[in-house]
Amino acid sequence: MPTLKIYDQLLQFPLFQGMSHDDLEIVAGHIRFGFTKVSAGKRIITAGDPCTQLYFVIGGSVKVEHFSDDGHFSVLEHMSAPYVIQQEAIFGYYQRYTRSVSAQSDVSLLTIDKEEVLRLLEDFLVFRLNLVNHFATQTQKLSQQLWRTPPQTLREKVIRFLVAHCSYPAGSKTFFILMERLALELNDSRLNVSRVLNQLQYEGLIELYRGRIVIPQLERLISPRT
Repeated sequence: MPTLKIYDQLLQFPLFQGMSHDDLEIVAGHIRFGFTKVSAGKRIITAGDPCTQLYFVIGGSVKVEHFSDDGHFSVLEHMSAPYVIQQEAIFGYYQRYTRSVSAQSDVSLLTIDKEEVLRLLEDFLVFRLNLVNHFATQTQKLSQQLWRTPPQTLREKVIRFLVAHCSYPAGSKTFFILMERLALELNDSRLNVSRVLNQLQYEGLIELYRGRIVIPQLERLISPRT
């Protein structure tokens, strides 16, 4: 890929924003990038794979699925370029992907091996600060969740559960979960949970299928009271 094209692609991602033109030219010319295309329907990452490189989705869209620890329910999210796949997994105690990622459409990927990421961190302060800011923001969001007002009604509990299990607070989501399991997660009866879900479907916020809850637009489900 020509240097100018790499330069343009990098500017799409927060990790490279704020870097000077000269720095980006050095990055584009001296850092080893990988480029690959993945056909629609093909698996890119399987949960549990070691994170040895960063994947930047520079074209197309992907499906990201996260499973509960016991494997009894999962959440499928649809993400479009530009998108970085679990950049937080490249460092820390557990350096493995926790989500499985497949190509929803034909996908173009830019990859950077961990060795090259370390070079970027060592040589470019802005890149280093951008990555630190990403980690700090994630930590702050998790910390703030502990201090949020607890949901008062079952409707609020259902919405809180759905929103909390999504990594990005917008777009289309699909939950693969049985009604009995959702009721167990919410510590309520299956009948009561069913009533709330049917009301949300009546309002056009979700779509119910056997063992599946589809949220066309998560942002429409989010409100100040959740």
